This record gives sequence, structure tokens and C-alpha cells, in this order.
Amino acid sequence: MARPLTLERVQTGMWLVYNLDTFPLLCVYLVMIAVSGQWKRFTSPFNLRPVLVIYNFIASAISLYTLVGFINGLYQSESSFGTYPSETLRPVFKIYWLTKILELLDTVFMILRHKSRQISALHVYHHSSMLILSDLAYHHYPYPAMSPYLALNSAVHVVLYLYYGLSALNPDNPPQWKKFLTQFQIVQFALDLVHASIGYIYYTYCIYGIFYGISMLSLFCNFYYKAYIKHRGPSVKTKSESNGYGDRVKDKKIK
Repeated sequence: MARPLTLERVQTGMWLVYNLDTFPLLCVYLVMIAVSGQWKRFTSPFNLRPVLVIYNFIASAISLYTLVGFINGLYQSESSFGTYPSETLRPVFKIYWLTKILELLDTVFMILRHKSRQISALHVYHHSSMLILSDLAYHHYPYPAMSPYLALNSAVHVVLYLYYGLSALNPDNPPQWKKFLTQFQIVQFALDLVHASIGYIYYTYCIYGIFYGISMLSLFCNFYYKAYIKHRGPSVKTKSESNGYGDRVKDKKIK
């Protein structure tokens, strides 16, 4: 049965978020982005290519580890809709949560390299929300029901960070499957939305998952439209940028 959204449940959810271990880190992260323009005014861009190569390949490998862990945990669970703590999945949730903290370096590297145009609303929303959701999953909801979403995200990040690692390794000849990455992300959030909707209608899921799935699916579809449909044509050139979740589309170039 669907659980109604009440003021008490909203207040409880907000209290949980405010008391998360990573909430202060989230505040620092947002302030860092807000003042990043001042950094650009007084510094020169860093050349972080060797660091980016290592970082992206490590992030891809960790994502593969969590993907395998979630699949194994789900295999041992009674149902992917189970809302009970899983000791098999708990260590995987912890690694996944720590990975989301590590991935904040995406934004740090953009600031250090003076790539602030990549820090879009989508980029900030995605990193911020995943930091909070991963913390909630590990500390409060280490349930099988959470695993399909995080497993799909891990699968995307295996390919995503592999792409950025290869791009940093050979920026003049990056892989030609950047468009596929966005399509993969759209499929991810579509599947998330389906799972959340089934869980809400037939199980005891709250409606937050549906709202979040709709928001992410809408944002990525909007980006895909602007990047690959609206500006489609022979004059469109794609420049690979490392860790460009928030790639901007401007004029006739995708940057």
C-alpha cells in the first residue's frame, strides 16, 4: 500500500538530512562552488591531466566493485523491494557512500582547472543529492530496496569514469561514445522511476523516490535534447571534457 505524504513524515525526513554525517560537507561543497569565481580571478588553471587519469580509473574500478557487491547482495535477498536491513549489503552501502564523497573531487578539479562552465545546475544537483542519498542509505536504510538504484548508478559510473579516464589519457582522440553515456543515464533514471513507482503502489515506499526519479530524468532528457537534438547538424563539434556531468551547450559547440 502507498504511504501518504504527511507533514510529520516531511519533518522527520528533514531532521534525518540535517543530522547526516555529510550534511556539513555538503554545506562546504556548496559554499566552495559559490566562491569558486574568486579562485579563478586570482589563480592560473592547474594542469591536472596525470591526476585525472589516475582518479577516473580508480573511480571506475570502485564503481565496478560496488556494482558487483549490490548484485551479490540482491541475489541473496528475498526481494529487491525488501525494506529490512541487510548485513550482506551494509558494507557495500558504506563503500558506495564513501565513493560519493570521493566524487565531489569532480567539482574540485573543475574549479582548479578553471572549467567553471561545467559546474551546471545539473552537475551540482546530481552530486549533492547523491551524497545525501548514499548517506541515508548506509546509515538509515541499508535495505535491498535501495540496492537497484545504487547498482544502476554504479553501472553507469563504471562506464562514465572509464570514458573520462581514457579522455584524459588521450585528449586529442577521446572515445566516441559520449552520446551513449547520456542515453545510459536516461535509461538508468527511467528504470529507477519504474522501480520506485512499483514500490510506492504495491509496497511501503515513500513518494520521495518518484519525485527524485522524475527530477533526474527530466534534467538529463533536457540536457540530451540541447546537446544532441536541438544543435544537431554538421557544424556541431563535441569537445571532450573530463568529468563533465554538467557539460554546457553554448552556441554551436558542446563544451
